[in-house]
Amino acid sequence: MWRRLRAMVVKELWAAVRDPRARLILVGPPLIQLFVLGFATTLEVKNVDIGVYDRDGGAWSHEYVQRLAGSTVVRRLVRIDSRAALRAAIDDQKVIAVVAFDARFSADAAAGRPAVIQAIFDGRRSNAAQIVSSYLERIAAEMSVQLAPARTPPRAELVVTNWFNPNLDYLWFTMPGLVVIITTVLGLGLTAQSVARERELGTFDQVMVSPLRGHEILIGKMVPPVLVGVFNATLYTLLIHYVFGVPLTGSVPVFYLALVAYLAALVGVGMLVSSLSQTQQQAFLGMFLVAVPATLLSGYASPVDNMPGWLQTIALANPARHFLVVSEGVFLKAMPAAEILANTWPLALIALVTLTAAALLFRARME
Repeated sequence: MWRRLRAMVVKELWAAVRDPRARLILVGPPLIQLFVLGFATTLEVKNVDIGVYDRDGGAWSHEYVQRLAGSTVVRRLVRIDSRAALRAAIDDQKVIAVVAFDARFSADAAAGRPAVIQAIFDGRRSNAAQIVSSYLERIAAEMSVQLAPARTPPRAELVVTNWFNPNLDYLWFTMPGLVVIITTVLGLGLTAQSVARERELGTFDQVMVSPLRGHEILIGKMVPPVLVGVFNATLYTLLIHYVFGVPLTGSVPVFYLALVAYLAALVGVGMLVSSLSQTQQQAFLGMFLVAVPATLLSGYASPVDNMPGWLQTIALANPARHFLVVSEGVFLKAMPAAEILANTWPLALIALVTLTAAALLFRARME
Protein backbone atom coordinates (compact mmCIF):
# COMPACT_ATOMS: atom_id res chain seq x y z
CA MET A 1 0.00 0.00 0.00
CA TRP A 2 2.73 2.47 0.96
CA ARG A 3 4.63 1.82 -2.26
CA ARG A 4 1.48 2.47 -4.28
CA LEU A 5 0.77 5.65 -2.33
CA ARG A 6 4.33 6.87 -2.76
CA ALA A 7 4.16 6.22 -6.50
CA MET A 8 0.88 8.14 -6.74
CA VAL A 9 2.24 11.09 -4.76
CA VAL A 10 5.40 11.24 -6.89
CA LYS A 11 3.27 11.07 -10.05
CA GLU A 12 1.07 13.97 -8.92
CA LEU A 13 4.05 16.06 -7.82
CA TRP A 14 5.78 15.42 -11.12
CA ALA A 15 2.62 16.36 -13.03
CA ALA A 16 2.50 19.65 -11.14
CA VAL A 17 6.16 20.68 -11.52
CA ARG A 18 7.52 18.94 -14.63
CA ASP A 19 6.67 21.90 -16.89
CA PRO A 20 8.94 24.92 -16.22
CA ARG A 21 5.97 27.21 -16.84
CA ALA A 22 3.92 25.29 -14.27
CA ARG A 23 6.72 25.68 -11.71
CA LEU A 24 6.81 29.40 -12.41
CA ILE A 25 3.03 29.66 -12.03
CA LEU A 26 3.13 27.91 -8.66
CA VAL A 27 5.57 30.46 -7.20
CA GLY A 28 5.68 33.57 -9.41
CA PRO A 29 2.08 34.86 -9.47
CA PRO A 30 1.51 34.27 -5.74
CA LEU A 31 4.64 36.28 -4.93
CA ILE A 32 3.54 39.06 -7.28
CA GLN A 33 0.10 39.05 -5.64
CA LEU A 34 1.70 39.26 -2.21
CA PHE A 35 3.69 42.37 -3.09
CA VAL A 36 1.05 44.06 -5.25
CA LEU A 37 -1.88 43.43 -2.90
CA GLY A 38 0.27 44.26 0.11
CA PHE A 39 0.86 47.78 -1.17
CA ALA A 40 -2.38 48.23 -3.13
CA THR A 41 -4.89 47.25 -0.44
CA THR A 42 -3.86 50.05 1.87
CA LEU A 43 -6.35 51.65 4.23
CA GLU A 44 -4.18 54.73 4.61
CA VAL A 45 -5.08 57.99 2.89
CA LYS A 46 -2.17 59.94 1.42
CA ASN A 47 -1.58 62.54 -1.26
CA VAL A 48 -5.11 63.98 -1.21
CA ASP A 49 -6.14 67.34 -2.63
CA ILE A 50 -8.25 69.57 -0.37
CA GLY A 51 -10.03 72.76 -1.36
CA VAL A 52 -9.97 75.93 0.77
CA TYR A 53 -12.85 78.41 0.54
CA ASP A 54 -11.71 81.25 2.80
CA ARG A 55 -14.12 84.19 3.00
CA ASP A 56 -12.43 85.33 6.21
CA GLY A 57 -8.80 85.91 5.29
CA GLY A 58 -7.97 86.45 8.95
CA ALA A 59 -5.16 85.23 11.16
CA TRP A 60 -6.91 82.14 12.51
CA SER A 61 -8.18 80.86 9.18
CA HIS A 62 -4.66 81.38 7.84
CA GLU A 63 -3.29 79.43 10.83
CA TYR A 64 -5.62 76.51 10.13
CA VAL A 65 -4.73 76.46 6.43
CA GLN A 66 -1.00 76.50 7.22
CA ARG A 67 -1.37 73.55 9.58
CA LEU A 68 -3.38 71.72 6.96
CA ALA A 69 -0.74 72.40 4.31
CA GLY A 70 1.94 70.99 6.60
CA SER A 71 0.13 67.67 6.98
CA THR A 72 1.76 64.63 5.37
CA VAL A 73 -1.69 63.58 4.16
CA VAL A 74 -2.24 66.62 1.94
CA ARG A 75 -0.61 66.81 -1.47
CA ARG A 76 -2.09 70.10 -2.66
CA LEU A 77 -4.43 72.82 -1.43
CA VAL A 78 -6.80 74.19 -4.05
CA ARG A 79 -7.97 77.78 -3.52
CA ILE A 80 -11.70 78.24 -4.19
CA ASP A 81 -13.37 81.62 -4.56
CA SER A 82 -17.10 80.86 -4.87
CA ARG A 83 -19.81 78.35 -3.99
CA ALA A 84 -20.11 77.40 -7.65
CA ALA A 85 -16.38 76.65 -7.83
CA LEU A 86 -16.71 74.62 -4.62
CA ARG A 87 -19.44 72.44 -6.13
CA ALA A 88 -17.53 72.04 -9.38
CA ALA A 89 -14.34 71.00 -7.57
CA ILE A 90 -16.14 68.17 -5.76
CA ASP A 91 -18.32 67.17 -8.73
CA ASP A 92 -15.23 66.85 -10.95
CA GLN A 93 -13.33 65.01 -8.18
CA LYS A 94 -10.56 67.60 -8.17
CA VAL A 95 -10.63 67.53 -4.36
CA ILE A 96 -11.87 65.04 -1.80
CA ALA A 97 -12.99 67.78 0.61
CA VAL A 98 -13.40 71.53 0.90
CA VAL A 99 -12.75 73.49 4.09
CA ALA A 100 -14.89 76.65 4.24
CA PHE A 101 -14.49 79.62 6.62
CA ASP A 102 -17.20 82.25 6.97
CA ALA A 103 -16.38 85.96 7.03
CA ARG A 104 -16.30 86.26 10.85
CA PHE A 105 -14.30 83.11 11.66
CA SER A 106 -11.12 84.83 12.95
CA ALA A 107 -13.09 87.52 14.79
CA ASP A 108 -15.23 84.93 16.57
CA ALA A 109 -12.18 82.82 17.42
CA ALA A 110 -10.27 85.78 18.85
CA ALA A 111 -13.30 86.90 20.89
CA GLY A 112 -13.78 83.46 22.41
CA ARG A 113 -17.06 82.88 20.59
CA PRO A 114 -17.84 79.60 18.78
CA ALA A 115 -16.03 79.66 15.45
CA VAL A 116 -17.37 77.16 12.92
CA ILE A 117 -15.33 75.50 10.18
CA GLN A 118 -17.46 73.85 7.52
CA ALA A 119 -16.06 70.73 5.86
CA ILE A 120 -17.74 69.41 2.70
CA PHE A 121 -16.70 65.91 1.55
CA ASP A 122 -17.02 63.84 -1.60
CA GLY A 123 -19.34 61.08 -0.38
CA ARG A 124 -18.48 58.88 -3.35
CA ARG A 125 -15.23 58.07 -1.57
CA SER A 126 -16.74 57.47 1.84
CA ASN A 127 -13.85 55.60 3.46
CA ALA A 128 -11.24 58.16 2.43
CA ALA A 129 -13.62 60.99 3.38
CA GLN A 130 -14.03 59.61 6.91
CA ILE A 131 -10.27 59.40 7.38
CA VAL A 132 -9.70 62.92 6.03
CA SER A 133 -12.49 64.13 8.33
CA SER A 134 -10.58 62.81 11.35
CA TYR A 135 -7.46 64.70 10.20
CA LEU A 136 -9.42 67.95 9.87
CA GLU A 137 -11.04 67.46 13.27
CA ARG A 138 -7.66 66.84 14.87
CA ILE A 139 -6.25 70.11 13.51
CA ALA A 140 -9.33 71.97 14.75
CA ALA A 141 -8.98 70.38 18.20
CA GLU A 142 -5.32 71.45 18.41
CA MET A 143 -6.29 75.02 17.54
CA SER A 144 -9.10 74.97 20.11
CA VAL A 145 -6.59 74.12 22.83
CA GLN A 146 -4.41 77.02 21.70
CA LEU A 147 -7.38 79.40 21.68
CA ALA A 148 -8.73 78.32 25.08
CA PRO A 149 -8.19 80.99 27.79
CA ALA A 150 -5.75 80.18 30.56
CA ARG A 151 -8.55 80.27 33.12
CA THR A 152 -10.47 77.50 31.39
CA PRO A 153 -10.42 74.41 33.62
CA PRO A 154 -8.55 71.40 32.23
CA ARG A 155 -10.63 69.26 29.92
CA ALA A 156 -10.81 65.48 29.92
CA GLU A 157 -8.11 64.06 27.68
CA LEU A 158 -8.42 60.81 25.76
CA VAL A 159 -5.21 58.79 25.73
CA VAL A 160 -5.28 56.25 22.91
CA THR A 161 -3.27 53.02 22.99
CA ASN A 162 -3.42 50.61 20.05
CA TRP A 163 -2.79 47.03 21.10
CA PHE A 164 -1.22 44.54 18.67
CA ASN A 165 -0.51 47.29 16.09
CA PRO A 166 0.81 50.33 18.02
CA ASN A 167 1.49 52.51 14.97
CA LEU A 168 -1.57 51.33 13.02
CA ASP A 169 0.70 50.14 10.22
CA TYR A 170 -1.58 48.91 7.43
CA LEU A 171 0.94 46.24 6.38
CA TRP A 172 0.57 44.65 9.80
CA PHE A 173 -3.16 44.50 9.15
CA THR A 174 -3.17 43.28 5.54
CA MET A 175 -0.23 40.87 5.33
CA PRO A 176 -1.46 38.13 7.73
CA GLY A 177 -4.72 38.09 5.80
CA LEU A 178 -2.95 37.83 2.45
CA VAL A 179 -1.31 34.59 3.59
CA VAL A 180 -4.81 33.15 3.90
CA ILE A 181 -6.25 34.60 0.70
CA ILE A 182 -3.37 33.68 -1.62
CA THR A 183 -3.04 30.21 -0.09
CA THR A 184 -6.78 29.73 -0.64
CA VAL A 185 -6.64 30.60 -4.33
CA LEU A 186 -3.49 28.54 -4.93
CA GLY A 187 -4.70 25.50 -2.96
CA LEU A 188 -8.12 25.42 -4.60
CA GLY A 189 -6.70 26.04 -8.07
CA LEU A 190 -4.09 23.30 -7.85
CA THR A 191 -6.52 20.71 -6.46
CA ALA A 192 -9.48 21.55 -8.68
CA GLN A 193 -7.40 20.89 -11.80
CA SER A 194 -6.14 17.43 -10.80
CA VAL A 195 -8.96 15.06 -11.79
CA ALA A 196 -10.14 17.31 -14.63
CA ARG A 197 -6.61 17.32 -16.06
CA GLU A 198 -6.55 13.51 -15.99
CA ARG A 199 -9.84 13.42 -17.92
CA GLU A 200 -8.61 15.87 -20.56
CA LEU A 201 -5.30 14.07 -21.05
CA GLY A 202 -7.04 10.69 -21.23
CA THR A 203 -5.06 9.23 -18.32
CA PHE A 204 -8.02 9.03 -15.94
CA ASP A 205 -9.03 5.58 -17.23
CA GLN A 206 -5.45 4.37 -16.78
CA VAL A 207 -5.56 5.43 -13.13
CA MET A 208 -8.91 3.68 -12.72
CA VAL A 209 -7.58 0.32 -13.97
CA SER A 210 -4.38 0.55 -11.90
CA PRO A 211 -3.94 -1.50 -8.70
CA LEU A 212 -4.65 1.66 -6.71
CA ARG A 213 -7.84 1.73 -4.68
CA GLY A 214 -10.16 4.71 -4.59
CA HIS A 215 -8.99 6.07 -1.25
CA GLU A 216 -5.35 5.62 -2.29
CA ILE A 217 -5.95 7.69 -5.43
CA LEU A 218 -7.64 10.35 -3.32
CA ILE A 219 -4.79 10.46 -0.80
CA GLY A 220 -2.24 10.54 -3.60
CA LYS A 221 -3.95 13.54 -5.15
CA MET A 222 -4.36 15.23 -1.76
CA VAL A 223 -0.74 15.17 -0.56
CA PRO A 224 0.97 17.23 -3.34
CA PRO A 225 -1.32 20.30 -2.98
CA VAL A 226 -0.77 20.21 0.78
CA LEU A 227 3.02 20.09 0.30
CA VAL A 228 2.95 22.91 -2.25
CA GLY A 229 0.68 24.93 0.04
CA VAL A 230 2.99 24.46 3.03
CA PHE A 231 5.98 25.52 0.91
CA ASN A 232 4.26 28.67 -0.36
CA ALA A 233 2.84 29.59 3.06
CA THR A 234 6.34 29.21 4.53
CA LEU A 235 7.74 31.48 1.82
CA TYR A 236 5.02 34.08 2.47
CA THR A 237 5.59 33.93 6.22
CA LEU A 238 9.33 34.50 5.85
CA LEU A 239 8.82 37.41 3.46
CA ILE A 240 6.15 39.03 5.62
CA HIS A 241 8.30 38.78 8.73
CA TYR A 242 11.75 39.62 7.36
CA VAL A 243 10.94 41.86 4.37
CA PHE A 244 7.77 43.67 5.45
CA GLY A 245 8.67 43.70 9.14
CA VAL A 246 5.44 42.21 10.48
CA PRO A 247 6.12 40.54 13.85
CA LEU A 248 5.61 36.82 14.30
CA THR A 249 4.61 36.49 17.94
CA GLY A 250 2.73 33.20 18.28
CA SER A 251 3.63 29.51 18.29
CA VAL A 252 4.98 28.54 14.87
CA PRO A 253 4.57 24.72 15.31
CA VAL A 254 0.90 25.09 16.27
CA PHE A 255 0.47 27.53 13.37
CA TYR A 256 1.70 24.82 10.99
CA LEU A 257 -0.71 22.34 12.54
CA ALA A 258 -3.58 24.73 11.76
CA LEU A 259 -2.10 25.33 8.29
CA VAL A 260 -2.13 21.62 7.44
CA ALA A 261 -5.74 21.32 8.66
CA TYR A 262 -6.65 24.35 6.55
CA LEU A 263 -4.96 22.96 3.45
CA ALA A 264 -6.71 19.62 3.98
CA ALA A 265 -10.05 21.45 4.06
CA LEU A 266 -9.15 23.31 0.86
CA VAL A 267 -8.11 20.06 -0.80
CA GLY A 268 -11.46 18.50 0.14
CA VAL A 269 -13.36 21.38 -1.44
CA GLY A 270 -11.07 21.36 -4.48
CA MET A 271 -11.50 17.62 -4.98
CA LEU A 272 -15.28 18.05 -4.90
CA VAL A 273 -15.02 20.70 -7.62
CA SER A 274 -12.60 18.59 -9.65
CA SER A 275 -14.73 15.44 -9.41
CA LEU A 276 -17.76 17.35 -10.70
CA SER A 277 -15.83 18.90 -13.62
CA GLN A 278 -15.29 17.28 -16.99
CA THR A 279 -12.71 19.78 -18.26
CA GLN A 280 -10.04 22.00 -16.74
CA GLN A 281 -12.02 25.05 -17.84
CA GLN A 282 -15.02 23.87 -15.83
CA ALA A 283 -12.75 23.19 -12.86
CA PHE A 284 -11.23 26.67 -13.15
CA LEU A 285 -14.65 28.32 -13.17
CA GLY A 286 -15.81 26.12 -10.30
CA MET A 287 -12.73 27.10 -8.30
CA PHE A 288 -13.59 30.79 -8.67
CA LEU A 289 -17.21 30.14 -7.71
CA VAL A 290 -15.82 28.84 -4.40
CA ALA A 291 -12.81 31.14 -3.92
CA VAL A 292 -14.62 34.48 -4.27
CA PRO A 293 -17.32 33.81 -1.63
CA ALA A 294 -14.69 32.22 0.62
CA THR A 295 -12.62 35.41 0.43
CA LEU A 296 -15.59 37.71 1.05
CA LEU A 297 -16.82 35.65 4.01
CA SER A 298 -13.37 35.21 5.56
CA GLY A 299 -13.39 38.53 7.38
CA TYR A 300 -10.46 39.91 5.37
CA ALA A 301 -12.38 42.70 3.63
CA SER A 302 -14.91 43.37 6.40
CA PRO A 303 -15.34 41.86 9.88
CA VAL A 304 -17.57 38.81 10.07
CA ASP A 305 -19.31 40.38 13.09
CA ASN A 306 -20.58 43.18 10.82
CA MET A 307 -22.37 40.72 8.53
CA PRO A 308 -26.03 39.70 8.90
CA GLY A 309 -26.67 36.80 11.27
CA TRP A 310 -27.48 34.32 8.51
CA LEU A 311 -24.23 35.15 6.71
CA GLN A 312 -22.27 34.70 9.94
CA THR A 313 -23.78 31.21 10.22
CA ILE A 314 -22.74 30.38 6.64
CA ALA A 315 -19.26 31.76 7.33
CA LEU A 316 -18.77 29.11 10.02
CA ALA A 317 -18.49 26.55 7.20
CA ASN A 318 -15.80 28.65 5.48
CA PRO A 319 -12.30 27.37 6.33
CA ALA A 320 -10.73 30.74 5.42
CA ARG A 321 -12.76 32.41 8.18
CA HIS A 322 -11.17 30.19 10.85
CA PHE A 323 -7.62 30.26 9.50
CA LEU A 324 -7.68 34.06 9.19
CA VAL A 325 -8.20 34.23 12.96
CA VAL A 326 -5.21 31.93 13.44
CA SER A 327 -2.98 33.85 11.02
CA GLU A 328 -3.70 37.25 12.56
CA GLY A 329 -3.37 35.82 16.05
CA VAL A 330 0.00 34.16 15.40
CA PHE A 331 1.46 37.21 13.67
CA LEU A 332 0.18 39.99 15.91
CA LYS A 333 -1.49 38.78 19.09
CA ALA A 334 0.85 36.11 20.49
CA MET A 335 -2.20 33.84 20.41
CA PRO A 336 -1.90 30.98 22.92
CA ALA A 337 -1.72 27.44 21.58
CA ALA A 338 -5.06 26.57 23.19
CA GLU A 339 -6.80 29.36 21.29
CA ILE A 340 -5.15 28.33 18.02
CA LEU A 341 -6.36 24.78 18.55
CA ALA A 342 -9.86 26.11 19.29
CA ASN A 343 -9.85 27.53 15.75
CA THR A 344 -8.16 24.44 14.30
CA TRP A 345 -10.75 21.80 15.17
CA PRO A 346 -13.40 23.46 12.93
CA LEU A 347 -10.85 23.25 10.10
CA ALA A 348 -10.31 19.56 10.84
CA LEU A 349 -14.08 19.00 10.89
CA ILE A 350 -14.54 20.79 7.55
CA ALA A 351 -11.66 18.75 6.10
CA LEU A 352 -13.25 15.50 7.34
CA VAL A 353 -16.63 16.35 5.82
CA THR A 354 -15.31 17.60 2.46
CA LEU A 355 -12.77 14.81 2.02
CA THR A 356 -15.40 12.18 2.87
CA ALA A 357 -17.82 13.73 0.39
CA ALA A 358 -15.06 13.88 -2.24
CA ALA A 359 -14.19 10.21 -1.61
CA LEU A 360 -17.82 9.12 -1.97
CA LEU A 361 -18.25 11.14 -5.16
CA PHE A 362 -14.96 9.87 -6.52
CA ARG A 363 -15.98 6.28 -5.80
CA ALA A 364 -19.34 6.83 -7.48
CA ARG A 365 -17.57 8.19 -10.57
CA MET A 366 -15.26 5.16 -10.59
CA GLU A 367 -18.22 2.78 -10.55
